[in-house]
Amino acid sequence: MQNQIDIDSIKINFDESGLWVLNIAIAIIMFGVALGIKIDDFKRLFKKPKIVFVGVLSQFILLPAFTFLAIIIIEPHPSFALGMMMIAACPGGNVSNFFSKMAGGNAALSVSLTAFATLICIVMTPFNLQFWGSLYAPTNEILKTVSLNPFDLFKLVSLILGIPLFFGMLIKHYHSEMAKKIEKILKPLSMLVFIALIFIAFSQNLDVFVNHIHHVIFLVILHNIFAFILGFYTAKSFGLNEQDRKTISMETGIQNGGLGLLLIFGFFEGLGGMALLAAFWGIWDVFSGIILATYWGRKKPASIKNT
Repeated sequence: MQNQIDIDSIKINFDESGLWVLNIAIAIIMFGVALGIKIDDFKRLFKKPKIVFVGVLSQFILLPAFTFLAIIIIEPHPSFALGMMMIAACPGGNVSNFFSKMAGGNAALSVSLTAFATLICIVMTPFNLQFWGSLYAPTNEILKTVSLNPFDLFKLVSLILGIPLFFGMLIKHYHSEMAKKIEKILKPLSMLVFIALIFIAFSQNLDVFVNHIHHVIFLVILHNIFAFILGFYTAKSFGLNEQDRKTISMETGIQNGGLGLLLIFGFFEGLGGMALLAAFWGIWDVFSGIILATYWGRKKPASIKNT
């Protein structure tokens, strides 16, 4: 019991102004991604429905389901378990587009899947968190205490991801040249701001990480590696080519930890175990994505000559 109290009383130093900055950073990144998306991208995506099916299956069905099974086997602390469920319920991180290019994956597919995942996560993220969280008694107890309202969660995800996606695509459709100019500046700038925000938050919470990181480091690393493997072999089992396998792997393994952290502070009052796990995931998957993308990119250097 003492262990439970200690973990859940961990306070991540992340005030209301920091949350607003994170809100804005995620929205701007999504807007930057949307500036590169055309309606034709969706049309092209749906001409290959198998790819859409595999992407959705891997990211929104298999990852949460296998995360749930892993939690039953490992039996981590309840708030760590709910943190893992939160990460698995989130859509892919926007940085996955960059890593897919770097790895020699299918860049157009990556951007299109990110956009499609953002659309359906407005429903799937609240659903998966509520559904899987309520099936496991320890996490269900936490969900009861916070009175999680799926509709409020839906509204927040819509605001942060859905609206920027809509307006970005609108500008791309009606003002294509202007969208290209804004995108060239905005995408790298917003990504740098987001990464800087992660490291500023890390530096402000150095003591918390030093004292408590051992609680979550193996959970996060194993969960992340498993997500990459799950995405790759799910795509392989459906006969997708190597480029598409890499892309599905990146989309499944790079989860939007920033959104997860935002939801944890917005709905769970920054619950110690959840916040610690999501914060470390946000830092770790940037490193793991770089490592995997670099490895794959060096194996197939010809495929990334345009990145």
